[in-house]
Amino acid sequence: MISPSNHGTTHSIEFRVRYAETDQMQVVYHANYLIWCEIGRTEFIRALGTPYAELERQNVTLAVVEASLRFHSAARYDNLIRVTTTVSDVRSRTITFDYVISNAETGERFVTASTKLASLTRDSRLTTLPEFLRKVLHDAAS
Repeated sequence: MISPSNHGTTHSIEFRVRYAETDQMQVVYHANYLIWCEIGRTEFIRALGTPYAELERQNVTLAVVEASLRFHSAARYDNLIRVTTTVSDVRSRTITFDYVISNAETGERFVTASTKLASLTRDSRLTTLPEFLRKVLHDAAS
C-alpha cells in the first residue's frame, strides 16, 4: 500500500515469517532481512507503476552497491511482518531506499535498513538513471 508521509511516499507490504526463514530456535536467520528489503523495494517500485521486469525490458539494471542493517529485536516463526519502504535519496546514478521491518500486529521494530542501488549498463558499467525513473523516484522521495 502506497501512502504519503512527512518523509515522502511510503509503501508497506505484510507477510508471515515462514519456517524455512528461521533457525533451529525459530528465530529469523539474519540474511533473510535483506531478502525482505528486496521484496519491499520491488513492490514499492511496482506500486509506483514501474515493475522491475519492465525496467529490465527497457535495459535498466539496478544493482545493490551498499547495504546496512541495524537489528533491534528478533522476528520469529509465524510473526506477521510489515516491511515499510521509502526512497531517501535519488542521484543521477544511484537511489537509496530505507526500510523498517516490524511486527505488523504489535509494532515491535525488528530491523532498520538501507540499500543503495546503482544504475548499470548491460556490461556492468555505471550509467545515468533513465529520466523517467529518476523523476518517479524523486517525486516519491519528496
